[in-house]
Amino acid sequence: MSDEPIRIIRGRGGEVDVEGAVDGFAASVLKRAGFDTYPQLRGVWIRLPFDLGRTWENEHATWAAEMLAAARYSVDLDPDLRAVPPAASAPRRTKPAMTAQSAPDGIPRRRR
Repeated sequence: MSDEPIRIIRGRGGEVDVEGAVDGFAASVLKRAGFDTYPQLRGVWIRLPFDLGRTWENEHATWAAEMLAAARYSVDLDPDLRAVPPAASAPRRTKPAMTAQSAPDGIPRRRR
């Protein structure tokens, strides 16, 4: 692992690119998150496929950043790529999940 962070950014044309020192393991994590790798003369170009929608791109870029951070890589994720967590959009439950129920008829309740 290098001290240089892996940067996941949205380019000028709207594409999502990865820059920085990416080793073999980081490349496999990015591939798992949906990134494609293209060899070039001066290294490798890593990006998400085009035209799959900003929401999809944001979800996969965030997922890749979370997986890389869990593997102890230093990651810089472009703020424009952060996906909204599902919990933030779902209403919170205010009542307990389980409620006290009375025993069925004819069955005495055990006392502790």
